[in-house]
Amino acid sequence: MKTPNWPRRHFLATLACSAVSPAADVPYVHPRKVLLWECTRKEIRELFEEGRLKAAILPTGSTEQHNEHLAMIQDTASATLVAQQAALRLYPQVIVATPVAVGISPYWMDRKGTLTLRKETFLAVVYDICESLATHGIRCVLILNGHGGNEAALKESVPEFRRKLGIRLEAHSYWEAYSPEMARQYLATARIPGHAAEFETSFALAAFPERVRWEGVDYEKVKGKLGIKDPKSAAEDELFAREARLATAAKGQALIGIAVDWVVARLRAMMAA
Repeated sequence: MKTPNWPRRHFLATLACSAVSPAADVPYVHPRKVLLWECTRKEIRELFEEGRLKAAILPTGSTEQHNEHLAMIQDTASATLVAQQAALRLYPQVIVATPVAVGISPYWMDRKGTLTLRKETFLAVVYDICESLATHGIRCVLILNGHGGNEAALKESVPEFRRKLGIRLEAHSYWEAYSPEMARQYLATARIPGHAAEFETSFALAAFPERVRWEGVDYEKVKGKLGIKDPKSAAEDELFAREARLATAAKGQALIGIAVDWVVARLRAMMAA
């Protein structure tokens, strides 16, 4: 497995630049400038007036259990991070809309803390956000998903959304960036996405290690108390807990870079269509 061994601060500083090129004439872009909810009305209006804003990314994720060690915002945080870094690479053409942070997660409701939306509620929220962006003049929207439970519903609905809104609209999960060969190259388990296992834990260790909390985690001690009703799901939960221990920040750094490159390429193709 080939993974870079960069210090985390260097990695995040590189991601925060508007381009990965080291050329001296490439200006630094503050990461907040591509986040719609962090911008002022004046800042967004001026981007439109100057004709520079061409597209938006709408991250979709979840607030749900991620085993004993990962924060419940993992899916939303991952999709938003990839969206932000892709938008920085394309600044000022792309803005990141406020993420949809609760998704379709009924199958995790026997794990405490999970939040879920009905399919129709989730899709209505996504549609209304896309309609809002279209109303303001954005003609190209990429829905960037980070939660497996949302995937099928989004793929099924995009053609209708596109027809109604009359804009270029696509929905992709960020892990579509990875081929099976990449999974084998970078991960001991070769499993992507794998819920809260090696892949997601590596991603978090690279991007937001404060959301990986191993302190006090003893899966063997608590597994009999988890109350997971489905035996297959219980077995997977234990397997993924073991696989998570294989995660490293270096693996996450490599995989985040691949995902950002892939999203940049998708957006360029959409804006050029």
